Amino acid sequence: MFGYGRESIVLQRDVNVVQIPDGTPGSLPKGHVVSLYQSLGGNFTVVTELGQMVRIAGNDADALGKEPPIISNLVSGTDPESVEKNVWEVLRTIFDPEIPVNIVDLGLVYHCKVTPVEEGSNDVDIIMTLTAPGCGMGPVLQYDAEAAVKSLPGVNKVNIEVVFDPPWSRDMMSEVAKLQLGLI
Repeated sequence: MFGYGRESIVLQRDVNVVQIPDGTPGSLPKGHVVSLYQSLGGNFTVVTELGQMVRIAGNDADALGKEPPIISNLVSGTDPESVEKNVWEVLRTIFDPEIPVNIVDLGLVYHCKVTPVEEGSNDVDIIMTLTAPGCGMGPVLQYDAEAAVKSLPGVNKVNIEVVFDPPWSRDMMSEVAKLQLGLI
């Protein structure tokens, strides 16, 4: 689902949030009314009664009366090729909370390497960037990516390095992302 402020929701319980764009953690109380801004990749971007934009993690979907996400396009197997396919698939579920495009199509993921360490167990190294070096949501996106990849079968260890060289530009976005954002 993707929508801009079309659905008002009364929080069903206290919930932890992350303020956008600075990444500051906070919380909202049960009964607070929020407007759903974006629901992509299992996380929810909402606007509070005070007009603040915040992100609610997918594992707190119940506070919004929603279901947590299920990723259904994963392949079976713990060999490096299967793990790499699954890594790219879960990275496509990570969205910038302000932009309705996943981090892969935004061009933020530069490299993914899967290295077998023993039978059925692999280390995953990812190099990624952010749309801007001072992005307050950077640590949140990095954590989301790491947690998603760590949850995959056959993954032993995940290392995500955030780099700023080369700097991100719109040219790194996929054609799908550019079309989605009306840039072509």
